Amino acid sequence: MKDSHLSLIHALVIALSLMMTFGAWYYANAQTENRIENAFKEARDQATGLISARMAKYEDALWAGVSAVQSHGGDMTYQQWKAFAQTLRLDKRYPGINGIGIIHHVEPGQFGAYMQARRGERPDFSVYPAHDNSIRLPISFIEPEQLNAAAVGLDVAHETNRREAALASSASGEARITGPIVLVQDENSTPGFLFYAPFYSDGRNGAQTDGKRHLDGMVYAPFVVRKLMAGLLSKELRNVRFSISDSGEMIYDEHDPADPQFDPSPKFAETVQLDIYGRNWTIDFRTSLGFRQAHSYSQPTLILIGGLVIEALVISLLFFMARSNQRARAYADRVTADLKAETAKLEKANEELEQFVYITSHDLKTPVRGIGSLTEMIQEDLEGYFNSADADPEVAANLQRIAERVRRMNDLTQGVMEYARTGNHAVEDKVISLPDVMDTLRSDLGLSASQLELCGNVTHIAADTFNFVRVLENLAGNAVKYHPEPERAKITVSVVEADGRYDVSVRDNGGGIAPEHHSRVFDVFQTLRRAGQPESTGIGLAIVKKSVERHGFKVTLQSEVGQGADFRFSWPGQGAAAARHQDKAA
Repeated sequence: MKDSHLSLIHALVIALSLMMTFGAWYYANAQTENRIENAFKEARDQATGLISARMAKYEDALWAGVSAVQSHGGDMTYQQWKAFAQTLRLDKRYPGINGIGIIHHVEPGQFGAYMQARRGERPDFSVYPAHDNSIRLPISFIEPEQLNAAAVGLDVAHETNRREAALASSASGEARITGPIVLVQDENSTPGFLFYAPFYSDGRNGAQTDGKRHLDGMVYAPFVVRKLMAGLLSKELRNVRFSISDSGEMIYDEHDPADPQFDPSPKFAETVQLDIYGRNWTIDFRTSLGFRQAHSYSQPTLILIGGLVIEALVISLLFFMARSNQRARAYADRVTADLKAETAKLEKANEELEQFVYITSHDLKTPVRGIGSLTEMIQEDLEGYFNSADADPEVAANLQRIAERVRRMNDLTQGVMEYARTGNHAVEDKVISLPDVMDTLRSDLGLSASQLELCGNVTHIAADTFNFVRVLENLAGNAVKYHPEPERAKITVSVVEADGRYDVSVRDNGGGIAPEHHSRVFDVFQTLRRAGQPESTGIGLAIVKKSVERHGFKVTLQSEVGQGADFRFSWPGQGAAAARHQDKAA
């Protein structure tokens, strides 16, 4: 039955180990996938954020141009605009931008005056192409002009996307971009767009709130999307590729099968809608081969392989354990039996030793008592001699020394008997009242209520009460006996309940004990008696230590010379006492 039970335990251990192995693999794999997905989302958000941030920066440049126009009274000359554009340092501060210029709104009756003003600055200036729309929005200036010469004079009202974005910007007072167009200055004829910021005759910008305003023109910037994205974030620095479409028309595409990093089955792909200055761009993000390589983690596989190897080792170990289990149990049974026998022998020897010490001490009291009696008889018989003039004082002194040594021997034998009997009074336990114990100690030691105080939240003791009282008697008795001024002695006994035990403190205001003697005072027959102090057997504190340690606790001393002493120990609570009695009864 034991073998089958053990086999069941083995199977349970193996099953749990396998579950833990696959659980760890699943968790590690899930964490890895989550980390990779977060890396993709971070790259996606970075690209989207860069596009929005870069366009916002370009918008700031347009509004700076609007402010420059308004600071010049609502219009600028060719030379003034050229000087302003140079201060912007477009090639350094605005990478990806093709240029920045001014588009004037020319009313039908003002076209001649407009042409005269422009040709006064540049004689070869002309507006093109011809169209039937009533509105005219020619590009008057653009810098750098060398790169954008083909755009000078272009009337953006001739084409739908350019015109509608310009009108939307004029109506809203906000910056707007056009739908997909091809810039006339782009030799490669790739998709691009224009970015407008309007300025008005009244000098106010922003959303319209109080009727129509007269549009004077727009500061604008042309963009080739390919150049914009190259200036935004180099493709070689990214492991995520994307394409951008506007109203279903592709304006930028990095998903090129000829790209060495093109991944035909991307690990992650997601489409993001970006509302940007009046247009809605659809951005299609896909991971590249570089992303797959940079985020290829073998940790989950290693965990699974390592777990299975460990599992194989565990199974092998359990197999060998099962083979040796019977011999191990047999050996354990023999050792347990031997230990029980040795323990029984030690307990019997200890009992016999304590009994021998007790009997010996008891038997020694008879001859000692006889010596004391004979000494008293001799003192009485020689009383007349001691009172005579020729009496030798040494005789009386020697007899007195004998009497003192007899008392000393009586104290020692009594102390040894008490030490031997420590812990043998459990059958005499009864619940005691601590206030009653304090009253008895005050009476025995000649102390007042203010000299011996009780504090704490415990009023009764039920565990090993005989030895508990002996501990208090020894500690309080020592505090009075060795006090430099016993009539000024003050002793505080504190008993506090804590976690099924009682924490006890006996503190006095005596002469204190030097730290180097703290461990010695608990040894049998050790005393720190000074000259002039009462005789001591050196057993009292040893009894305290033995009584406390038999319950599994320790007694400690906190004291400095001249600062009194504080003895602290723990004592079992009522529940612990009941359990001990049950163990002994069993």
